[in-house]
Amino acid sequence: MAKNLIIVESPAKAKTISKFLGPDYDIKASYGHVRDLPDKKLGVDLKDHFKPSYAPMKDKAKVLKDIKDAAKKMDMVYVATDPDREGEAIAWHILEATGIPAKKTQRIVFHEITKTAVNNAISQGRKIDMDLVDAQQARRILDRLIGYKLSPILSKKIRRGLSAGRVQSVAVKIICDREKEILAFVPQEYWVIEAVLGTTDKKSIKARLFASGTDRKKLEVSNQADAEAIVKSLDKSTYSIEEIKKTVSSRHPSPPFITSTLQQEASRKFNWTAKRTMVVAQQLYEGIEIEGEPVGLITYMRTDSFRLSDEARAAAKDLIEKDFGKKYLPEKPRFFKNKSTTQDAHEAIRPSYCDKTPKQLKDKLTADHWKLYKLIWDRFIASQMSSASVENTTVFTKAVSAGSSSYWLKTTGTIILFDGFLTLYMEGSDAESEEADDTLLPSSIKEGQNLVKKDILSEQKFTQPPPRYTEATLVKEMEEKGIGRPSTYAPTLSVIQDRGYVTKDKKQLVPSELGILVNDKLEQFFLKIIDVHFTAEMETQLDGIMEGKHPWAEVVEKFYTPFQELLKTADSEMEKVDNTRPSDEICEKCGNPMAFKVGRFGEFLACTHFPECKNTKSILTTVEAACPECSKPLVEKRTRKGKTFYGCSGYPECKFASWDKPIQETCPTCQNGLMFIKGAFRGRKESKYCAKCTPKSE
Repeated sequence: MAKNLIIVESPAKAKTISKFLGPDYDIKASYGHVRDLPDKKLGVDLKDHFKPSYAPMKDKAKVLKDIKDAAKKMDMVYVATDPDREGEAIAWHILEATGIPAKKTQRIVFHEITKTAVNNAISQGRKIDMDLVDAQQARRILDRLIGYKLSPILSKKIRRGLSAGRVQSVAVKIICDREKEILAFVPQEYWVIEAVLGTTDKKSIKARLFASGTDRKKLEVSNQADAEAIVKSLDKSTYSIEEIKKTVSSRHPSPPFITSTLQQEASRKFNWTAKRTMVVAQQLYEGIEIEGEPVGLITYMRTDSFRLSDEARAAAKDLIEKDFGKKYLPEKPRFFKNKSTTQDAHEAIRPSYCDKTPKQLKDKLTADHWKLYKLIWDRFIASQMSSASVENTTVFTKAVSAGSSSYWLKTTGTIILFDGFLTLYMEGSDAESEEADDTLLPSSIKEGQNLVKKDILSEQKFTQPPPRYTEATLVKEMEEKGIGRPSTYAPTLSVIQDRGYVTKDKKQLVPSELGILVNDKLEQFFLKIIDVHFTAEMETQLDGIMEGKHPWAEVVEKFYTPFQELLKTADSEMEKVDNTRPSDEICEKCGNPMAFKVGRFGEFLACTHFPECKNTKSILTTVEAACPECSKPLVEKRTRKGKTFYGCSGYPECKFASWDKPIQETCPTCQNGLMFIKGAFRGRKESKYCAKCTPKSE
């Protein structure tokens, strides 16, 4: 019979751990959080040092009872929730809710789910770290105070159901500020002029105009007239290579992933959302079934530390030497410096077992699991490899016209002398450079060589405004500004989109009209609360609580006192936004006019005699396609959670509905059926199918 109980958060984690431990251990899962502030009231005593009133979650009663009953029969209870302050708080809540005596409990942490890590954790048990718990409590209480005190004002003054958040509102502000920059941007015209030049061995190079005169003064061409004059001159010029500069430089590998860089790279390379990245990473950490055995494949994925264990570094060294050769090993092991705010208790994100290569696991993992595992494995191994050696060549060509005027053009090229870490991994980029630097230059070119003009190219361009944020660049901005922490990036990105403050156009994050309106009101009355520097400083103070530097209630008090005054001012001075506009519809229940109103999921019709008459109607957008079952028009609808689907306008008589969008095309196979588009999803490409002749299983 088991003598020890281990409590983890998820069944997958429990299953992975169980294979390392013998019959002396029973393992239970808490399924995440077990207690929280109550749903329908503030739950924070503002008169008693912000004392919280926690309540067990409704769906966790049985879980807590099972843990409590199991603990009574055990000699020792180990709480092995995640190794961060949220995990520490969950551990504390479990023990508080179950009443397990402190003398028979131990808190254990591990950053990878391997036999060695789990056994070491059990041998190094400790008590709950209340500084970590208090840091999480302070964060939760601050978020509750903002949510319960500020959200009602937004609902009252702008629209029902709106919310604000300490980090989410700052993220929206960053996106709105960028949109203002874009709208205020005035494009400037410029011209790119290039010459296609032939060498003596009949090869060609393309050279771009950049300067003029004997002193190589930088030349900017800003209008068509100047461009045409220069093209005319270049057309009659003679060309010679005046100088060739060659420099050898090193390219060093990037550090292994931390949470933010993993989310950024998965966005760049896979077009994944931060949420999707973290879901897949969590599964890789907790354990994937491989040949009948659950295996934890990566270390803990919520981290801002670049630190690597000596064992991991040594394992990478052995693998690199074996699979790539000694020349791919640097002279000294690589160490990467953390930021000053980093909590160095964690490691970077890396594979738990170096010898489980992506090639070996290719057929044992799902497509998503394999893609992310390979990304993490490649980045980690590359981080411990030799630098690449690169030769950069710049060719300066002089163009001299009959009138003795001269212009300077240049061609750049790059040759990789030694690929180093690049043989395995190259980091993605958020922006494409206008000038390529990887041109392969002819080996015959030399200084003093004359070139033959083949063609002169000119192109009008305009300067571009700063780009909108993508999920990758917003996470990068938040990290650089110190807003949020590894555990908050993905939830923040999800919530600002779910609440309609931000929409996604391809990969770009665009503020909605609602997002701009809410941000404007918050800037007017709560500028300090959504100020980037203020929010970053608040994160620093939360870190200070975790380090035992500040009492948590004192930090909350410093925030809440001025916040309370801002609430009073906003409640009395913020003008109510009129979200209605007249319509031609008459309410069929009371005969009064109906008006357009804006709800969480867009416009709807509501009776103007509210609250006496509460009649509302959806605004249906007709799709240019007929229902395949009854031939009535199809309309676009939304679920209660705001998800779009397409249904018959004859509902409820006809109940046809589809998640996929109908298109006005006739099936080429049966010449009769309505075609639908099934969107791309998790590696599946966008496709069309016929509602009539395509089997439903497809």
